[in-house]
Amino acid sequence: MARNGDPDGSEGVLPRASSNGRVRTGRDPFLMVCRCFSLITALTAILCIAVNVLSAVRSFKNGSDVFDGIFRCYAVVIAFFVVIAETEWGFIIKFWKVLEFWAGRGMLQILYVLYCMMTRAFPDYSESQKDLVLLQNIASYMLLACGLVYVISGLLCIGFLKRSRQQKEITREQAVKDLEDLERRREELEQLLLADRV
Repeated sequence: MARNGDPDGSEGVLPRASSNGRVRTGRDPFLMVCRCFSLITALTAILCIAVNVLSAVRSFKNGSDVFDGIFRCYAVVIAFFVVIAETEWGFIIKFWKVLEFWAGRGMLQILYVLYCMMTRAFPDYSESQKDLVLLQNIASYMLLACGLVYVISGLLCIGFLKRSRQQKEITREQAVKDLEDLERRREELEQLLLADRV
């Protein structure tokens, strides 16, 4: 008996989904650059934390530079906020909306560097602390450079572009996942259909 206009009466065969037909999504190069820059900034802030903790420990050990140790503890807290801002946790961004914007992050990083410059004006460093001062300078100027890049990028609306591309990437990944689920379901239904025919 012919089905759906099939003249020879043979049953129609559904086209088979190939396992190679998966849709591959390439990573957005712009987002990769943004993630790398965020990682560099976070690592620089972690370096600042380590340097300031070491400086605070040395200050409290001597006993004569207690105020420098207290200032360094505040610098650790500010650098910790920089690291948290770079993680872009939804919980943090929810309470500090200014950190969602790149100009706000850049200003936080510049604030940290200015704070460290201010605290450097107070203590007298001996020859034994030259290595620590050099490390502080390197960490501070690296964070200053990251902060300036953030402020300039924020003024050029690069942060907005990044957020829109992130949203597109999330949407695309969800669409690919849904397509793979549909493809798997289709293969299951084809197997059931073939089992019923036999």
